[in-house]
Amino acid sequence: MTRIDVGSVLRHSANLPFSDLVTRPTGAAVRRCIQTELAALSEGDVALLDFSHIGMMDYSCADEVVAKLLIALAGQDAHAGYIVFHGITDAHLEAIEVVLDHHGLALVVQFADGGARLVGSVSDEERAIWEMVYARGSAAADDVADGAGREPAEMARILESLLHRRLLRHDGDTYAPLGPVQ
Repeated sequence: MTRIDVGSVLRHSANLPFSDLVTRPTGAAVRRCIQTELAALSEGDVALLDFSHIGMMDYSCADEVVAKLLIALAGQDAHAGYIVFHGITDAHLEAIEVVLDHHGLALVVQFADGGARLVGSVSDEERAIWEMVYARGSAAADDVADGAGREPAEMARILESLLHRRLLRHDGDTYAPLGPVQ
């Protein structure tokens, strides 16, 4: 997993001595630098965007750095890289959740204890299925369908939707979480 320190990107891209992501132009500069780093990843790689060294993040920067980055990634080849967000604080989440809901997006947040969860616009059904795959480490669609008591075709549709939204990835014939498993 490739780690990208967003605080370091902020200091270098905007040439600013502080750690707050404020103003849309600052967010756009940070996003462009992150996109350049992501472009160097190999097919299927997972990048950990580390916000641990970011203080405040306003809504415009959440939109520029998080939402527009996810939108750009979704527009790429289905086999391009994946992003896991780390170091997200409650203050960051407030702005991030608003922009994710506005754009109908979701992301995976990994916490310091190693646990992960979905944040953003997902249905209860999608969340439950994602959590099942996450808890198992990886699973085939038929196994998830059996565990959920659902039809395999219906489960495959939900899993493919999560895959298309880059919230899960393929691992051979199975679906797998993006980062380390609990």
